[in-house]
Amino acid sequence: MTQTQTDQTTPWREPAWDVALLFPPQGEWSEEEYLALDTNRPVEFCDGHIEVLEMPTALHQLITAFLYRALFGFVDPRSLGVVLPAAYPVRLRAGKYREPDVLFISSANAARLRNEYAEGADLVMEVVSSDRQRDLVRKRREYALAGIPEYWIVDPERETITVLTLDGDRYAEHGVFARGDTAVSKLLPGFGVSVDETFDAGKAAGLTR
Repeated sequence: MTQTQTDQTTPWREPAWDVALLFPPQGEWSEEEYLALDTNRPVEFCDGHIEVLEMPTALHQLITAFLYRALFGFVDPRSLGVVLPAAYPVRLRAGKYREPDVLFISSANAARLRNEYAEGADLVMEVVSSDRQRDLVRKRREYALAGIPEYWIVDPERETITVLTLDGDRYAEHGVFARGDTAVSKLLPGFGVSVDETFDAGKAAGLTR
């Protein structure tokens, strides 16, 4: 589209720059300013920078809800700890926060749970978004370095659930589960979810596309 066509169809409007000036510039955000940020967008934080994430799709949310219900239904009757859905920040280290789709904190580590954020977690689950690098590579490295014992990567594109367990400062594969399998936890013996039911969560809710 040419500039002339743009002028004729969609007049350019000045962005609300003054609103942006109400916030710190990138690189200068504090943890306190990040935690006080009031928005309906998922936002993560790293060393003075905020990362505004894409809004989740309906399928992403339905899969997340299925996983949350399954994990909560296992943990709560046994009084094993706390299960929380996004968006609730997890502090991985000083200056580094992520917002996993589902997280579990055991009763033994209840002191980690704070009102605004958690100091680490025992198990986290991520439903892979369009930014596959973030969930498959960066978060895998970051969660391992933070000492989180178990990480579930739930991949709607490949329809696999990869369960990773901590081995030193790296993750090892406990299992890669596909359709027809039940994805199982090492940290929580007896807990598992059907891969078919996980990725059919959208169909079960009537989602057509």
